[in-house]
Amino acid sequence: MKLHKLCLVTLACVWSVGAVAQWQWIDKDGRKVFSDRPPPLSIPDKDILRQPQQQPRPVAPANADADTQADAQPAAAKAAAKPAANAPGKGVDKELEERKAKADAEKAAKDKADEKKMAAAKAENCTRAKQSKATLDSGQLMKHTNAKGEQVFLDDAARAAERKRAQAVIDSDCKP
Repeated sequence: MKLHKLCLVTLACVWSVGAVAQWQWIDKDGRKVFSDRPPPLSIPDKDILRQPQQQPRPVAPANADADTQADAQPAAAKAAAKPAANAPGKGVDKELEERKAKADAEKAAKDKADEKKMAAAKAENCTRAKQSKATLDSGQLMKHTNAKGEQVFLDDAARAAERKRAQAVIDSDCKP
């Protein structure tokens, strides 16, 4: 069993050695690029964030022109250094933008539906409060059920408290 664990640890260590041999740099559009090959020669040394310890960056020959330097670049580095084909110059993902716009539209529609529900609830509260206040102002005898389940008539203090509560609801919910 110990041998099995030792083999797994050894395998994990050997496997992670490949991850150490990674180049990391910032391309001309400001995006981080990860590769197992060195960056193109057009990338300045200050933009190289990480490089393998075993490999120095290749140096351009002094008499080489731009075409031979471009041919010397690996294909993977060329593809990584170029901006995305669907977003020239900016690095913008159209699909991501479409999803974001769709999510924003759905959120706006949901907020609008919630506003309509709140407006309908306020209108209902306003109507009920006006009816209740009109009944309280009429002077008719009114009764309600107390906590024990008994029906009792409203006295003047309870009627005034109910009027005040109804007026507060009217003030808050009956605004145009």
